[in-house]
Amino acid sequence: MYLDMPSMLITDDDRDFRETLGGLFEERGFHTMLAGDGQEAFEIVQRVTVHVVLLDMNMPRLTGLETIRRVKRVYATVPCILLSAEMDETLAEAARQADAFSAHAKPISLPEITRTVSLAMRMIYDWPAA
Repeated sequence: MYLDMPSMLITDDDRDFRETLGGLFEERGFHTMLAGDGQEAFEIVQRVTVHVVLLDMNMPRLTGLETIRRVKRVYATVPCILLSAEMDETLAEAARQADAFSAHAKPISLPEITRTVSLAMRMIYDWPAA
């Protein structure tokens, strides 16, 4: 499946972080949508097509893991990438159990997150490497 402009949902309660990531991925050809918490993210996923989801773990209303579980019930194949300042093996395993595409510690470098998103887009949608 080839996508003209893939859509990305960036979910983090840190507005500066989500807006910075949004701008960076817009420059890389994504249509980005921003959500301040997991509940807002889930509401967006129910309304519009989303090709990849980036989520912080610790947010109000729904955690990143809770959001991934709900998103996967609506779109089983959408790659969800979990980010957390408190990433450890227990949380990484919980992310795998929730069928997250990957889990990363924050802060995350721009090269690492762009590589992860590129890999997800290639594996799930056969999107060409940037």
